[in-house]
Amino acid sequence: MKPEPSPTAGNSFKNVKEVEANAKSRMEKALTDLQHAMGSIRTGRASVSIFDNLKVDYYGTPTPLNQLANLHVPEPTMITIQPWDVSQIGAIDKAIRASDLGLNPANDGKIIRVPIPAPTEERRKEIVKRLHNVAEDHRVALRNIRRDANEHLKKLLKDKAISEDEERRALDEVQKMTDAHISKIDAASKTKEKEILELK
Repeated sequence: MKPEPSPTAGNSFKNVKEVEANAKSRMEKALTDLQHAMGSIRTGRASVSIFDNLKVDYYGTPTPLNQLANLHVPEPTMITIQPWDVSQIGAIDKAIRASDLGLNPANDGKIIRVPIPAPTEERRKEIVKRLHNVAEDHRVALRNIRRDANEHLKKLLKDKAISEDEERRALDEVQKMTDAHISKIDAASKTKEKEILELK
């Protein structure tokens, strides 16, 4: 996450409440952005989206697989494909084997089961490294938001809009807010890492 420029640059806050509210909403936005960024990190779990570009020869017409069958993920390393027209099971099986997905489907004449191999140890380490970078980017963004808020508080003090006591209390509050949001990033990152490393 690129540290966002302060939307308050050039703006002047009238009181502590405004500074804190602005910092809080920007920190919440950084957390939302983190969730989004972590969602796009593939853990190696089975996902029907791997078949998004797969076409099956349906009576001579290349047809997207999801238009010919129901796709489900009954467990983290398995995808099941239930054709609406059972006579197409052979064509679907053949299309998966011929694709560059490196998968080995098995069918019982009614349903196709596609085991999804878990990522290698090396691949997991790469995914975790990427996750750590994403989390660190967001920690930096939070620290930048804290710095902006602190600068605004110093300005309020300099302009005599608040007392030194109020400034001190507000600086503490901004620090608490930053710590709380960094803890949330750490917790989310740990959970995701566990998911990546535990996948069998």
